[in-house]
This record gives sequence, structure tokens and C-alpha cells, in this order.
Amino acid sequence: MSDRQERWTLEDITALFDRIFAERYQTRLIRGGEEPLYRPANSETPYHQVIFARGYYASALHEISHWCIAGAQRRQQEDYGYWYCPDGRDAEQQKAFEQAEIAPQALESIFTRACGRVFHVSVDNLGGDIEVDIEAFAARVEARAQRYLKEGLPARANAFQVALKRFYSDQATLAEAVAQAHATLDKMDKALPA
Repeated sequence: MSDRQERWTLEDITALFDRIFAERYQTRLIRGGEEPLYRPANSETPYHQVIFARGYYASALHEISHWCIAGAQRRQQEDYGYWYCPDGRDAEQQKAFEQAEIAPQALESIFTRACGRVFHVSVDNLGGDIEVDIEAFAARVEARAQRYLKEGLPARANAFQVALKRFYSDQATLAEAVAQAHATLDKMDKALPA
């Protein structure tokens, strides 16, 4: 195993996310069980939780992608208030699922590449009786990723990508990567109209 592979740890990705977003957005990345979930803060837990499935690194990046896209109102609702139909979808349900997944998976691909890893799209319908055109879906995801890169990422996604690149590609320390992400967020905040 190379030094680069050893750096792809859940501890690192969790520390990066939490140190960038916990104070500013009262949001933490949490290792979960079978299914991912976004849970807004409540009387028992004073922070929002981006819960990723089964301790998978790719699941963490995917769930972070959803969080980076969700607006302030969506972040006040469990699972951002979105519809989700589990594995075993019919053709119409699968089409709706794929449409909803293009942007998050596009961000996930950008994050994955920033970590120096290989991205794989997910159609998440292993139990379905329909044939899914994975290549066509992958092409739509890649086209959206390229559009993000050309037009700019959402603010939180941009800051997270900056941190991932600094930490994984540039071999910066965790503190340096987090500081760069904070500086990116501060710069974007100042650019917003008053």
C-alpha cells in the first residue's frame, strides 16, 4: 500500500469536513450504518449531521456532495426533504433517481479526483428488473462535472475541493488545508452583495 492510499482514511475526511464546516455551519460528518441520512439539528443533537453509509469513503464524499448542493431551507429538513425510492426501482422511478443524482455525483466526481482517487458512478438499483444504461448516465454526470468546473462550484463545494486538493495532491497538513478552505469561504462571503 502506498503512502497516498494510507491517507484515504475516514479520520482524515471527517476531520477535514468537521474543521471546515462544524463551526460555520453547525454541521458534522458522521459514520453511519446501512443507509446514509442527513439529519438536521434538534433538541438532542445541537448540530446537523451528514451521515454516510457503512464507513465507506466514497459514501462520505457522496453525502458531502448532497450537503454542498442543498440550500439553507433544505438543510433544515431530514434528508433535505427529498424523495428517495430504494433499490428495486421501476424504469420511471430509476429515471427520476438518475435525474436527481446527476449534480451530486458530478460534485462527488470532482471531490474524488481532488483526492487522487478514481470515481465510479452509481445507479444504485441492483435489485431492479430494468436494464440501466450506466454509460449514458456516466456521460451526463461527467458533462455536469465539466459544467461545474467551467462555471464554478457552489461555495461550500469549492471550499471543500480546495481542502481536498491541498491535503491530498499538495500533501499539505490538515491544518493548512483547512485554513485554505476557510480563506476560500471568507473570500466568497466578501464577494456576496450586501
